[in-house]
Amino acid sequence: GVAESMTAVLKLASGALSDRFATRKLPAILGYALAAIARPLYALAGTAFGVFGLRVMDRMGKALRSAPRDALLSESVPASQRGTAFGVHRSMDHAGAVIGPLLAYALIAGGADLQHVLLWALVPGLLCVALATQIVEIKPQLVTATATARNWRWRSLPRPFQRYLIALAVFSLGNSSNMFLLLRARDLGLSVSQSLLCWALMAAIATLLTTPFGALSDRIGRKPLLVAGWLSYALLYVSFAFASSTIAPLIAMFCGMGLISAATEGVEKALVADVLDPAQKGSAFGWFYLASGLPLLPASWLFGEIWERASPIAAFSASAACAASAALLMAFWVPIKRVR
Repeated sequence: GVAESMTAVLKLASGALSDRFATRKLPAILGYALAAIARPLYALAGTAFGVFGLRVMDRMGKALRSAPRDALLSESVPASQRGTAFGVHRSMDHAGAVIGPLLAYALIAGGADLQHVLLWALVPGLLCVALATQIVEIKPQLVTATATARNWRWRSLPRPFQRYLIALAVFSLGNSSNMFLLLRARDLGLSVSQSLLCWALMAAIATLLTTPFGALSDRIGRKPLLVAGWLSYALLYVSFAFASSTIAPLIAMFCGMGLISAATEGVEKALVADVLDPAQKGSAFGWFYLASGLPLLPASWLFGEIWERASPIAAFSASAACAASAALLMAFWVPIKRVR
Protein backbone atom coordinates (compact mmCIF):
# COMPACT_ATOMS: atom_id res chain seq x y z
CA GLY A 1 0.00 0.00 0.00
CA VAL A 2 2.80 2.41 0.87
CA ALA A 3 4.61 1.62 -2.38
CA GLU A 4 1.47 2.09 -4.49
CA SER A 5 0.46 5.33 -2.78
CA MET A 6 3.97 6.80 -2.95
CA THR A 7 4.07 6.37 -6.71
CA ALA A 8 0.55 7.70 -7.44
CA VAL A 9 1.80 11.29 -7.80
CA LEU A 10 4.71 10.15 -9.99
CA LYS A 11 2.22 8.60 -12.40
CA LEU A 12 0.60 12.01 -12.86
CA ALA A 13 3.99 13.66 -13.43
CA SER A 14 5.03 10.98 -15.94
CA GLY A 15 1.80 11.38 -17.90
CA ALA A 16 2.09 15.18 -17.94
CA LEU A 17 5.70 15.00 -19.18
CA SER A 18 4.70 12.60 -21.95
CA ASP A 19 2.24 15.28 -23.10
CA ARG A 20 4.86 18.01 -22.77
CA PHE A 21 7.49 16.24 -24.88
CA ALA A 22 4.99 14.48 -27.15
CA THR A 23 6.48 11.04 -26.54
CA ARG A 24 4.96 8.00 -24.85
CA LYS A 25 7.44 5.31 -25.88
CA LEU A 26 10.58 6.48 -24.05
CA PRO A 27 9.07 6.72 -20.52
CA ALA A 28 7.31 3.40 -21.10
CA ILE A 29 10.62 1.70 -21.99
CA LEU A 30 12.40 3.28 -19.01
CA GLY A 31 9.62 2.16 -16.68
CA TYR A 32 9.79 -1.44 -17.88
CA ALA A 33 13.59 -1.38 -17.62
CA LEU A 34 13.51 -0.14 -14.02
CA ALA A 35 11.15 -2.95 -13.01
CA ALA A 36 13.22 -5.52 -14.94
CA ILE A 37 16.28 -4.53 -12.89
CA ALA A 38 14.52 -4.30 -9.52
CA ARG A 39 12.77 -7.66 -9.43
CA PRO A 40 15.80 -9.97 -9.79
CA LEU A 41 17.61 -7.91 -7.13
CA TYR A 42 15.17 -9.26 -4.53
CA ALA A 43 17.35 -12.37 -4.63
CA LEU A 44 20.30 -10.35 -3.34
CA ALA A 45 18.46 -8.35 -0.67
CA GLY A 46 19.67 -9.20 2.83
CA THR A 47 17.33 -7.08 4.94
CA ALA A 48 13.64 -6.21 5.09
CA PHE A 49 14.58 -2.57 4.40
CA GLY A 50 16.35 -3.67 1.22
CA VAL A 51 13.25 -5.58 0.08
CA PHE A 52 11.10 -2.52 0.78
CA GLY A 53 13.47 -0.29 -1.19
CA LEU A 54 13.36 -2.64 -4.18
CA ARG A 55 9.57 -2.78 -3.95
CA VAL A 56 9.45 1.01 -4.15
CA MET A 57 11.89 0.93 -7.08
CA ASP A 58 9.67 -1.62 -8.85
CA ARG A 59 6.58 0.53 -8.27
CA MET A 60 8.44 3.62 -9.48
CA GLY A 61 9.07 1.79 -12.74
CA LYS A 62 5.37 1.06 -12.97
CA ALA A 63 4.57 4.69 -12.17
CA LEU A 64 6.93 5.91 -14.88
CA ARG A 65 5.42 3.72 -17.60
CA SER A 66 1.72 3.40 -16.74
CA ALA A 67 0.18 6.69 -17.93
CA PRO A 68 2.37 7.05 -21.09
CA ARG A 69 1.77 3.38 -21.97
CA ASP A 70 -2.01 3.73 -21.67
CA ALA A 71 -1.95 6.93 -23.72
CA LEU A 72 0.17 5.12 -26.32
CA LEU A 73 -2.30 2.24 -26.37
CA SER A 74 -5.30 4.56 -26.77
CA GLU A 75 -3.60 6.34 -29.68
CA SER A 76 -2.78 3.11 -31.51
CA VAL A 77 -6.41 2.07 -32.20
CA PRO A 78 -9.56 3.78 -33.52
CA ALA A 79 -11.96 5.17 -30.92
CA SER A 80 -14.41 2.39 -31.73
CA GLN A 81 -11.88 -0.24 -30.55
CA ARG A 82 -10.53 1.34 -27.36
CA GLY A 83 -12.49 -0.92 -25.05
CA THR A 84 -11.26 -3.99 -26.90
CA ALA A 85 -7.65 -2.75 -26.82
CA PHE A 86 -7.66 -2.10 -23.09
CA GLY A 87 -9.47 -5.39 -22.55
CA VAL A 88 -6.71 -7.26 -24.38
CA HIS A 89 -4.09 -5.44 -22.32
CA ARG A 90 -5.76 -6.35 -19.01
CA SER A 91 -6.30 -9.94 -20.19
CA MET A 92 -2.59 -10.30 -20.92
CA ASP A 93 -1.78 -8.81 -17.51
CA HIS A 94 -4.01 -11.38 -15.80
CA ALA A 95 -2.56 -14.16 -17.94
CA GLY A 96 0.93 -13.22 -16.81
CA ALA A 97 -0.27 -13.32 -13.20
CA VAL A 98 -1.30 -16.94 -13.78
CA ILE A 99 1.64 -18.12 -15.89
CA GLY A 100 4.37 -16.46 -13.79
CA PRO A 101 3.59 -18.31 -10.54
CA LEU A 102 3.19 -21.57 -12.48
CA LEU A 103 6.68 -21.14 -13.96
CA ALA A 104 8.04 -20.32 -10.51
CA TYR A 105 6.39 -23.47 -9.15
CA ALA A 106 7.94 -25.54 -11.96
CA LEU A 107 11.41 -24.16 -11.16
CA ILE A 108 11.02 -24.92 -7.46
CA ALA A 109 9.67 -28.39 -8.22
CA GLY A 110 12.73 -28.92 -10.39
CA GLY A 111 15.05 -28.20 -7.49
CA ALA A 112 15.67 -24.46 -7.78
CA ASP A 113 15.64 -22.40 -4.60
CA LEU A 114 13.70 -19.15 -4.20
CA GLN A 115 16.80 -17.02 -4.80
CA HIS A 116 17.35 -18.57 -8.23
CA VAL A 117 13.66 -18.22 -9.10
CA LEU A 118 13.91 -14.49 -8.42
CA LEU A 119 17.05 -14.21 -10.54
CA TRP A 120 15.27 -15.95 -13.43
CA ALA A 121 12.77 -13.06 -13.38
CA LEU A 122 15.42 -11.07 -15.26
CA VAL A 123 14.68 -13.07 -18.43
CA PRO A 124 11.03 -12.03 -18.98
CA GLY A 125 11.92 -8.54 -17.76
CA LEU A 126 14.57 -8.07 -20.45
CA LEU A 127 12.30 -9.66 -23.06
CA CYS A 128 9.60 -7.11 -22.16
CA VAL A 129 12.04 -4.21 -22.58
CA ALA A 130 13.23 -5.59 -25.94
CA LEU A 131 9.65 -5.87 -27.19
CA ALA A 132 8.81 -2.35 -25.98
CA THR A 133 11.64 -0.91 -28.08
CA GLN A 134 9.95 -2.31 -31.20
CA ILE A 135 6.71 -0.39 -30.67
CA VAL A 136 5.93 2.06 -33.46
CA GLU A 137 4.74 5.23 -31.75
CA ILE A 138 2.01 7.43 -33.15
CA LYS A 139 3.14 10.85 -31.98
CA PRO A 140 0.52 12.78 -30.01
CA GLN A 141 -0.30 16.33 -30.98
CA LEU A 142 2.45 18.75 -30.03
CA VAL A 143 1.39 21.55 -27.71
CA THR A 144 3.16 24.63 -26.42
CA ALA A 145 4.83 24.66 -23.03
CA THR A 146 2.22 27.12 -21.78
CA ALA A 147 -0.65 24.92 -22.89
CA THR A 148 0.96 21.83 -21.38
CA ALA A 149 1.50 23.57 -18.07
CA ARG A 150 -2.21 24.31 -18.06
CA ASN A 151 -3.39 20.93 -19.38
CA TRP A 152 -2.26 18.79 -16.46
CA ARG A 153 -3.94 20.91 -13.77
CA TRP A 154 -7.18 19.79 -12.15
CA ARG A 155 -9.15 22.86 -13.23
CA SER A 156 -8.20 22.33 -16.88
CA LEU A 157 -9.87 18.90 -16.92
CA PRO A 158 -13.41 18.66 -18.34
CA ARG A 159 -16.10 18.69 -15.65
CA PRO A 160 -17.45 15.21 -16.56
CA PHE A 161 -13.95 13.78 -16.22
CA GLN A 162 -13.46 15.47 -12.84
CA ARG A 163 -16.69 13.89 -11.63
CA TYR A 164 -15.61 10.50 -12.96
CA LEU A 165 -12.35 10.73 -11.03
CA ILE A 166 -14.23 11.58 -7.82
CA ALA A 167 -16.53 8.57 -8.29
CA LEU A 168 -13.47 6.40 -9.01
CA ALA A 169 -11.75 7.63 -5.83
CA VAL A 170 -14.84 6.75 -3.77
CA PHE A 171 -14.84 3.25 -5.26
CA SER A 172 -11.09 2.88 -4.65
CA LEU A 173 -11.55 3.84 -0.99
CA GLY A 174 -13.57 0.66 -0.59
CA ASN A 175 -11.35 -1.42 -2.86
CA SER A 176 -9.07 -2.89 -0.23
CA SER A 177 -6.41 -5.50 -0.93
CA ASN A 178 -7.69 -8.79 -2.36
CA MET A 179 -5.59 -10.50 0.32
CA PHE A 180 -8.52 -9.84 2.66
CA LEU A 181 -10.64 -12.12 0.48
CA LEU A 182 -8.16 -14.95 1.05
CA LEU A 183 -8.09 -14.17 4.77
CA ARG A 184 -11.88 -14.32 4.87
CA ALA A 185 -11.86 -17.63 2.99
CA ARG A 186 -9.35 -19.08 5.45
CA ASP A 187 -11.42 -17.87 8.42
CA LEU A 188 -14.45 -19.62 6.94
CA GLY A 189 -12.61 -22.92 6.71
CA LEU A 190 -11.03 -23.16 3.27
CA SER A 191 -7.67 -24.90 3.19
CA VAL A 192 -4.57 -23.28 1.73
CA SER A 193 -4.88 -25.33 -1.48
CA GLN A 194 -8.59 -24.48 -1.82
CA SER A 195 -7.80 -20.79 -1.31
CA LEU A 196 -5.14 -20.93 -4.03
CA LEU A 197 -7.65 -22.64 -6.32
CA CYS A 198 -10.10 -19.80 -5.71
CA TRP A 199 -7.37 -17.25 -6.51
CA ALA A 200 -6.43 -19.07 -9.71
CA LEU A 201 -10.08 -19.25 -10.81
CA MET A 202 -10.50 -15.53 -10.21
CA ALA A 203 -7.44 -14.71 -12.35
CA ALA A 204 -8.43 -17.20 -15.07
CA ILE A 205 -11.92 -15.74 -15.42
CA ALA A 206 -10.50 -12.23 -15.63
CA THR A 207 -8.04 -13.41 -18.29
CA LEU A 208 -10.75 -14.97 -20.45
CA LEU A 209 -13.46 -12.32 -20.15
CA THR A 210 -11.77 -8.91 -19.93
CA THR A 211 -11.42 -8.64 -23.71
CA PRO A 212 -15.07 -9.57 -24.47
CA PHE A 213 -16.28 -7.06 -21.88
CA GLY A 214 -14.03 -4.40 -23.38
CA ALA A 215 -15.49 -5.11 -26.81
CA LEU A 216 -19.00 -4.92 -25.31
CA SER A 217 -18.21 -1.45 -23.94
CA ASP A 218 -17.32 -0.37 -27.50
CA ARG A 219 -20.89 -1.25 -28.50
CA ILE A 220 -23.03 -0.14 -25.55
CA GLY A 221 -20.79 2.45 -23.87
CA ARG A 222 -18.56 2.41 -20.79
CA LYS A 223 -20.97 3.81 -18.21
CA PRO A 224 -23.49 0.93 -18.08
CA LEU A 225 -20.73 -1.62 -17.49
CA LEU A 226 -19.06 0.45 -14.78
CA VAL A 227 -22.32 1.07 -12.91
CA ALA A 228 -23.26 -2.62 -13.13
CA GLY A 229 -19.74 -3.73 -12.16
CA TRP A 230 -19.45 -1.45 -9.13
CA LEU A 231 -22.95 -2.40 -7.92
CA SER A 232 -22.06 -6.08 -8.33
CA TYR A 233 -18.89 -5.46 -6.33
CA ALA A 234 -21.00 -4.02 -3.51
CA LEU A 235 -23.38 -7.00 -3.55
CA LEU A 236 -20.50 -9.48 -3.64
CA TYR A 237 -18.80 -7.84 -0.65
CA VAL A 238 -22.06 -8.09 1.26
CA SER A 239 -22.02 -11.79 0.36
CA PHE A 240 -18.48 -12.12 1.73
CA ALA A 241 -19.62 -10.33 4.88
CA PHE A 242 -22.36 -12.83 5.64
CA ALA A 243 -20.86 -15.92 3.98
CA SER A 244 -21.01 -19.31 5.62
CA SER A 245 -18.31 -21.96 5.72
CA THR A 246 -19.80 -23.81 2.72
CA ILE A 247 -17.14 -24.28 0.07
CA ALA A 248 -19.22 -24.03 -3.13
CA PRO A 249 -20.65 -20.52 -2.49
CA LEU A 250 -17.19 -19.24 -1.56
CA ILE A 251 -15.71 -20.54 -4.79
CA ALA A 252 -18.62 -18.93 -6.68
CA MET A 253 -17.90 -15.59 -4.98
CA PHE A 254 -14.26 -15.68 -6.07
CA CYS A 255 -15.45 -16.42 -9.60
CA GLY A 256 -17.73 -13.40 -9.26
CA MET A 257 -14.75 -11.22 -8.34
CA GLY A 258 -12.99 -12.35 -11.50
CA LEU A 259 -16.11 -11.47 -13.50
CA ILE A 260 -16.29 -7.99 -11.96
CA SER A 261 -12.60 -7.39 -12.69
CA ALA A 262 -13.19 -8.39 -16.30
CA ALA A 263 -16.18 -6.07 -16.62
CA THR A 264 -14.51 -2.97 -15.17
CA GLU A 265 -10.71 -2.85 -15.35
CA GLY A 266 -10.26 -2.27 -19.08
CA VAL A 267 -13.46 -0.23 -19.32
CA GLU A 268 -12.28 2.22 -16.63
CA LYS A 269 -9.22 3.05 -18.73
CA ALA A 270 -11.01 3.16 -22.07
CA LEU A 271 -13.37 5.79 -20.65
CA VAL A 272 -10.38 8.05 -19.88
CA ALA A 273 -9.37 8.02 -23.55
CA ASP A 274 -12.95 8.80 -24.62
CA VAL A 275 -13.34 12.13 -22.85
CA LEU A 276 -9.95 13.86 -23.23
CA ASP A 277 -8.24 15.55 -26.15
CA PRO A 278 -5.12 13.82 -27.57
CA ALA A 279 -2.78 16.48 -26.12
CA GLN A 280 -4.09 15.73 -22.60
CA LYS A 281 -4.17 11.94 -22.64
CA GLY A 282 -0.92 11.42 -20.76
CA SER A 283 -2.03 13.79 -18.02
CA ALA A 284 -5.51 12.25 -18.02
CA PHE A 285 -4.18 8.76 -17.37
CA GLY A 286 -1.91 10.22 -14.69
CA TRP A 287 -4.98 11.69 -12.95
CA PHE A 288 -6.74 8.34 -13.37
CA TYR A 289 -3.93 6.52 -11.56
CA LEU A 290 -3.79 9.19 -8.87
CA ALA A 291 -7.53 8.87 -8.18
CA SER A 292 -7.43 5.07 -8.17
CA GLY A 293 -4.03 4.58 -6.49
CA LEU A 294 -3.83 7.17 -3.73
CA PRO A 295 -6.81 5.75 -1.76
CA LEU A 296 -5.38 2.21 -1.75
CA LEU A 297 -3.32 2.65 1.42
CA PRO A 298 -6.14 4.15 3.54
CA ALA A 299 -8.56 1.63 1.99
CA SER A 300 -6.63 -1.41 3.21
CA TRP A 301 -5.64 0.21 6.50
CA LEU A 302 -9.24 1.18 7.32
CA PHE A 303 -10.50 -2.24 6.25
CA GLY A 304 -8.05 -3.94 8.62
CA GLU A 305 -8.87 -1.55 11.47
CA ILE A 306 -12.61 -2.14 11.10
CA TRP A 307 -12.03 -5.90 10.86
CA GLU A 308 -10.03 -5.96 14.10
CA ARG A 309 -11.98 -3.38 16.10
CA ALA A 310 -15.47 -4.44 14.98
CA SER A 311 -15.81 -7.53 12.76
CA PRO A 312 -15.22 -8.85 9.23
CA ILE A 313 -18.92 -8.24 8.56
CA ALA A 314 -18.50 -4.53 9.34
CA ALA A 315 -15.35 -4.27 7.20
CA PHE A 316 -16.88 -5.90 4.13
CA SER A 317 -20.08 -3.89 4.60
CA ALA A 318 -18.11 -0.62 4.69
CA SER A 319 -16.37 -1.50 1.43
CA ALA A 320 -19.70 -2.43 -0.10
CA ALA A 321 -21.10 0.96 0.91
CA CYS A 322 -18.21 2.75 -0.86
CA ALA A 323 -18.75 0.71 -4.03
CA ALA A 324 -22.50 1.31 -4.01
CA SER A 325 -21.96 5.05 -3.46
CA ALA A 326 -19.52 5.18 -6.38
CA ALA A 327 -22.00 3.35 -8.62
CA LEU A 328 -24.76 5.85 -7.73
CA LEU A 329 -22.43 8.77 -8.42
CA MET A 330 -21.50 7.24 -11.75
CA ALA A 331 -25.13 6.62 -12.68
CA PHE A 332 -26.67 9.95 -11.71
CA TRP A 333 -23.85 12.51 -11.36
CA VAL A 334 -21.25 11.71 -14.05
CA PRO A 335 -22.45 12.80 -17.53
CA ILE A 336 -20.40 10.50 -19.76
CA LYS A 337 -21.37 10.21 -23.42
CA ARG A 338 -21.06 7.20 -25.69
CA VAL A 339 -17.73 6.36 -27.37
CA ARG A 340 -16.60 8.90 -29.95
